[in-house]
Amino acid sequence: MKSQHVTLFALVFAAVGLAHDHHHEDQIPMNYVKYPYQAVYPGDDEVTADSIFSGITTFAKLPWVQCLGKDRDTTFDIAFIGAPFDTGTSYRPGARFGPAGIRSGSRRLTLYGGYNVPLEVNPFLSGLKIVDCGDIPVTPYDNKYAIQQIEGGHKELLHRPTFSPLGNDALTGKPLIPISLDGKHHPRVVTLGGDHTIVLPLLRSIHSAYGPISVIHFDSHLDTWKPSVFGGAPSDQAAVNHGTYFYWASQEGLIKNGSSIASIIFPYHLPSLSPMSITEDFDPRPADYANDDASGFQRIEAREIDTIGTDGIIKKIRETVGDRPVYLSIDIDSIDPAFAPATGTPETGGWSTRELRTILRGLDGLYIVSADIVEVAPAYDTNAELTTMAAADVLFEVISVMAKTPLGKVAN
Repeated sequence: MKSQHVTLFALVFAAVGLAHDHHHEDQIPMNYVKYPYQAVYPGDDEVTADSIFSGITTFAKLPWVQCLGKDRDTTFDIAFIGAPFDTGTSYRPGARFGPAGIRSGSRRLTLYGGYNVPLEVNPFLSGLKIVDCGDIPVTPYDNKYAIQQIEGGHKELLHRPTFSPLGNDALTGKPLIPISLDGKHHPRVVTLGGDHTIVLPLLRSIHSAYGPISVIHFDSHLDTWKPSVFGGAPSDQAAVNHGTYFYWASQEGLIKNGSSIASIIFPYHLPSLSPMSITEDFDPRPADYANDDASGFQRIEAREIDTIGTDGIIKKIRETVGDRPVYLSIDIDSIDPAFAPATGTPETGGWSTRELRTILRGLDGLYIVSADIVEVAPAYDTNAELTTMAAADVLFEVISVMAKTPLGKVAN
């Protein structure tokens, strides 16, 4: 009898072992991307809504590539990378969890296939290789070192060869040449913040390829404050924070003055001034505006949308940046907290999610070399994930614009 029990146990154990050896695929969550580049997005008349809530959470269920680790030789055209840094914020912390939150909010982006109806493009099926590189390892203990980590991680991705060639101009058929200052064709990097301090190391990285860059900045705040004003600069490192990074970027020559523009919520009314009314001894402008001018920015106030509409906002932006290479930085607090409450320094009176998405679609044709979205702090979000979904949808518009416009021009 004892011998029979032993034999039966051995048979059961062998059967279980066999099942694990040969049928482990059955236990993998549906739609899980086991190997890179197996992600398949449905097109017209194909199956959609297929368990997009399962599997490892990457941005829009893109393939996860360890771009800064074992896959450091892997090429791509657009890479998402997280920068979980929030020790430069002045009010509510928590943006270190922004990258994870935005990825969670992006899961439904390909629920219906990923086609952008207004822009008439599916960025995921545009022929570009788009990947999620995970996060840059960022220390929470040393801001100076963390900023160096962010710059180094971004620069490593930016200077990697692209997966796709630049190709030819769609209209003339002539070959395109890169628009970068170093003459190379660079991939695009979309960074998930993190508080807005991260843009200083990101612009340092961008400068290494493009030189001084035009910037489109969506925010509720100027972020060009002098360190002596914003925070008081009790130390050299405290002087670099999420309200001063554009000041430092301007001081370092990273911004192309006069061709950058910010859309802001701000309490001041800017009077019409002739150049003759501003002298060394008298400047009637608010000090913050004067400093913003010195940092190279022009401004659009959020309330202008009530008079000139989204078309007017788009027109101002396009007239300012022209056909120059441009970097796009989006603070989620530019959206009214009614639509995106989970942020470090919320301000009422912002745009709706729909308005910002419309304006971003209006940037179609601009040479957006890279972008970021920052200040998403999921701990303050609603149970419905309003903010993280808004952030993901905003980036969907950004990569749709990117997919339609290669970073090259026909040689003169």
